[in-house]
Formats: sequence, structure tokens, C-alpha cells
Amino acid sequence: MTNAFWVTGPLEGRIREATFDCHPPAAATADDPAVEIRALYSGISRGTEALVFANQVPESEFHTMRAPFQEGDFPFPVKYGYASVGKVVTGPESLTGRSVFCLFPHQTDYRVPASAVVPLPGDLPAGRAVLAANMETAVNGLWDAAPRVGDRIAVVGLGVVGLLVAWLASRIPGTRVTAIDTNPGRQAVAESLGLDFRTHCQRDDHDLVIHASGHPAGLETALQLAGMEARIIEMSWYGAQAVPLSLGHAFHSRRLTIRSSQVGHLNPLQVPRWQYRDRMSLALDLLRDDVLDNLITGESPFETLPEVMASLAGGTGGNTLTPLASETLCHRIVYRHH
Repeated sequence: MTNAFWVTGPLEGRIREATFDCHPPAAATADDPAVEIRALYSGISRGTEALVFANQVPESEFHTMRAPFQEGDFPFPVKYGYASVGKVVTGPESLTGRSVFCLFPHQTDYRVPASAVVPLPGDLPAGRAVLAANMETAVNGLWDAAPRVGDRIAVVGLGVVGLLVAWLASRIPGTRVTAIDTNPGRQAVAESLGLDFRTHCQRDDHDLVIHASGHPAGLETALQLAGMEARIIEMSWYGAQAVPLSLGHAFHSRRLTIRSSQVGHLNPLQVPRWQYRDRMSLALDLLRDDVLDNLITGESPFETLPEVMASLAGGTGGNTLTPLASETLCHRIVYRHH
């Protein structure tokens, strides 16, 4: 028997028995045999999963928002998630016993094709690997942003993805990276990553501004920070929320460019040489730095997921974020098998 977390209604979830095989079931082949996974950890992608949990996925995006191994259909009931780390119980000799990452929902045990899992580097702790999907998004965002040596870069919004983007960008020689969030509680974690943290920034000379706050006001801030001919990369996804934007002021005179970035597609410049699996392998390799443990701000047992998701999505306080939601970066789910 295996159990999974299902979104069963607006701001409601439940642990239910689930199908052991991935959905839709994949036939094992000699080239792609099945592997059975026992989950160790999973990570909650707060932005996207909160929108799913709160029934904020617009109908027009029901298809594009499907997770790789989602079961059920939007709006609910739906088994959703994409940050599972587990151990291969049975499968090819090369994988059996290894810790792997899989874009699978929150579930205790499951079976997928071997091609769906990516082994962790030997020195990457399984508990940190729940950040892999976030790191993959950050990598893709920087591929789209194409930062250059010496660029003056602002990152607006310091959730997990924003912090990872800023951390990666700061490692490019000569860059001046400013990490901006209106929540002063983000200062300690930003500075632990070696970032220059600000709650406000007056500079408007940035070559590149990356917006990852998930709030329309953050995109307005991004516009104000952009210098002449600057690039603004929009990494936030707003679900069904309307986003008003002031495109007067200096938008035209500074000849600014706003470009969306979304992890579902590789940057066209990478496509001739990179596959999705290559990108995930890179993300896992980049997670080997111990400092990134600072992005995991709490953990809970799998059995408490319905209550945890309600808190993270603000469900216990109407439209007001609960303390858990406002302070959480990555919340890790722990699976205890008996």
C-alpha cells in the first residue's frame, strides 16, 4: 500500500491511498526498466503549490500546469508536486540502493521508469536535494537572463528561487548583485549566502533585473531599478491574479525589455546540446554547497501535510499569510517508513 497527498478542495487536502505506478502507467522496457522508489523527503514548492491548493490555477492553464506525474485533474481532486527524493528499492543494478531525485508528487512509495529519476551526486545529502526543482528553475532563469561578466544585477523577491538566482549570479566574476525583499526577515539567509541584502534600493543603473517575488508590486520595483536598455526577466507566476503594470514613466525612454522565463522549456540557445535530464543533473551538482541548507527553514512528517499546506497557503487566516507562510522558504516533508 502507498499513500499520497491530494488537494481535495479549495484550501483542503487529505492523505489518501494511491496507485503505486506512475500516472499514466509506463510500460517497462529493456532500455527503460521500472524502478521502485521509497520516498525519503519531498519539498513543497510554496509559490506554485499554494496556488494549486488555493484553487488559483486559471482554466486556460490546466494543461500547461500539469506536473510530470500528476494524478487527477485541476482544480481538484489532484495529486500534485514535483520534488521527491527517495531510495531505489528495486530496479537496475546500477540504480538499486541509490538515492535519486524524481519530479513526483508527495507520496510514500511509487514506481516510475528509470529515465524519470536522476541519481544524486555522492556528496549531496538527500535532505538538501529537495531543492533540486528550485535550482533547476534558477538555472533556467539565468539561461534566459544571460548575465555577463561585470553586470549590475538586481534580484527582486527572495523566496527560494530568488535566493538561488542571486547566489548563482553573484558567483559570476565582477558582478554587483543586489538582493531585494521587503521582508527584513530575509536578511539573515541572504547574507549567509554572501549576498548584499536590501529592503529598498534607489539605484536605477542595473543592466539586468530579475523579478521573482510573485507580487505585482515587485514587478513595478523591477521597472524602477532598470537602467537604459536594461533587461527585466519575469520569473513570477501569478495564476489567475491580474497584474497591472505602469508602462509610462521611463519604460519607453529607457527602451526596457521584459521577458518571461518558465522552467517548462529549455532556452532555445541550449536546445541543440542540452536535454532536460542534463539540466537536472547540473542543478543537483550545484546543490553540493553546504551553505544552501540555510534555504530549508523547517520540516514536518508526511502525515501532517494537509495541515502544513493549509498554513503555507494562508488557509487558516483567510487572505492573510500565517506566520509559517510568511517566514518559510523551503519546507521539507519527511517520510518515516515502518
